[in-house]
Amino acid sequence: MPAAEKDDTKARPDFRSLASFWPYALRYRGRIALALLALVIASAATLALPVAVRRVIDVGFSGGEQQLANSYFVLLIGVVAVLALASSARFYLVMTVGERIVADLRADVFAHLTRLEPAFFDSSRAGDLVSRLTADTTQIKSTFGSTASIALRNAIMTIGALSLMIATSPQLSAIVIGAIPLIVLPLVFSGRSVRRRARAAQDRLADASAFASEAVGAIRTMQSFGAARQTAARFGQASDEAYAASRAATASRALLSGVAIFLVSASVVWVLWTGATEVFEGRMTGGRLSQFLLYAVLAASSLGQLSEVYGDVSAAAGAAGRLGEILALKPAIAAPPNPAPMPQPARGELAFEGVSFSYPGRSVEALSDLTFSVRAGERVALVGPSGAGKSTVLQLALRFYDPSAGRVLVDGMAGPQVDPEAWRQRFALVPQEPTVFGVSVRDNIAYGRPEATQAEIEDAARLAAADGFIRDLPQGYDTIVGERGVTLSGGQRQRLAIARAVLKDAPILLLDEATSALDSESERAVQDALDRLMRGRTTLVVAHRLATILSADRILVMEDGRVVEEGTHVELKARGGLYARLASLQFGLEAA
Repeated sequence: MPAAEKDDTKARPDFRSLASFWPYALRYRGRIALALLALVIASAATLALPVAVRRVIDVGFSGGEQQLANSYFVLLIGVVAVLALASSARFYLVMTVGERIVADLRADVFAHLTRLEPAFFDSSRAGDLVSRLTADTTQIKSTFGSTASIALRNAIMTIGALSLMIATSPQLSAIVIGAIPLIVLPLVFSGRSVRRRARAAQDRLADASAFASEAVGAIRTMQSFGAARQTAARFGQASDEAYAASRAATASRALLSGVAIFLVSASVVWVLWTGATEVFEGRMTGGRLSQFLLYAVLAASSLGQLSEVYGDVSAAAGAAGRLGEILALKPAIAAPPNPAPMPQPARGELAFEGVSFSYPGRSVEALSDLTFSVRAGERVALVGPSGAGKSTVLQLALRFYDPSAGRVLVDGMAGPQVDPEAWRQRFALVPQEPTVFGVSVRDNIAYGRPEATQAEIEDAARLAAADGFIRDLPQGYDTIVGERGVTLSGGQRQRLAIARAVLKDAPILLLDEATSALDSESERAVQDALDRLMRGRTTLVVAHRLATILSADRILVMEDGRVVEEGTHVELKARGGLYARLASLQFGLEAA
């Protein structure tokens, strides 16, 4: 199927996607009802103006009674005051409803993203997701706020003005009504093109946002390789593509608006010409013609604005489709309908039984019929060459993925039986590249336990050998560490990650190359902190540097997703297998 046809197919359900967000609006039905009341009052006041103008012309001017004319002008001021008050109330109500809806929508989309499994993010770009959370939700806000209000106002004005036009002059009304299909049909037939181009513009903007997010996040790498100029050029190209797509969408909407305005204006001129003839021949008064023309202008302008509204709604439909794609995703790792409770108290036992697994989109298995167990309080190390599946074991232990065969058990419970959040409460992770957020040191340590007291946070920092350097920071525990902790050294970030794990106090500790990227001095400080953290906990350690796991109770040697050797450091050296070869490379032949 050609790309354009695919786009058309995707565009067709967009309006249904937009309608699916109405439940967000219905949460505020009371405020919407008040906005509708204000809208009706404002419309009624607007429709009353031509009647007052007619009375001024026919009675006040024609009769030469200035006092009577003055009374009608006072009435006009009263109608205008009502119109102004009602319009002001309508604007406030609809805009605040739109802001409230977009806040709820953003919160729900983000909450849904946090529940999706890592496999989704493996194939998604952060910048694109951020664009959906910001630009697309803002487009939805416009639709549920001002656009919806404008559409309703113009619909009421069109119906009201047409009805009063017919009551004023059926003959002239026939001319105007006959022109309506000429105005409406272009809107209908061009809607698909406008929708498709609006969607393309939003996609190109998301591409540019994704590239910018990635580039800013790697600013040090970019500058160190002297790639600032080429990166800026690539972003400029992405921005130009976004502009071109947006220009195409705007051109469609502009052409649509121009055609509608011409047809509307031409119909008004025709009506004016015909009406003037009626006045000259004495079949209509000047006031009645003025009243009819004002209603015709109101109806025509309302239809003209509907062309713009249609374009806005089409753009919002594209945004709704993009947001709907996220909300329609079902987490692959989710709680069952009736999750079983995790055993209490926690024992900290971990077992893999015949586990096989391959990452999405890859045909090669990362784990193949893997079976092992870790007893409560035991310290077990996973070693092996790169690609052996060591880190994948931790990924499955945390239920970031589920195995394609076999099962993973914690305290005798299999993953699909329980709520993933309850499952993960049994684990504390210290990764090779710790995540440090751009908040205070205190908030970083308490990330998994925001209710922790200051004393608990400081105790955790002391156990992680982090309290000393934290107190040397400008504001101590209140110091903002910058995005991704850029103001901290690698060892400091690692010790914050250890403090975070200490504070969580989970029964099972997972260490993924926790010291491999550190210098010797930092490694000693971090290793001492890890030794304190591992006491009394079940620990599963992934390590390339074998010197860090010499004291493990057991060492599991992995190759091609399987355990090929098992034993202590001394036992495995004596066997002369894969572990002995790895040890000889690191320690030297004599040490091995």
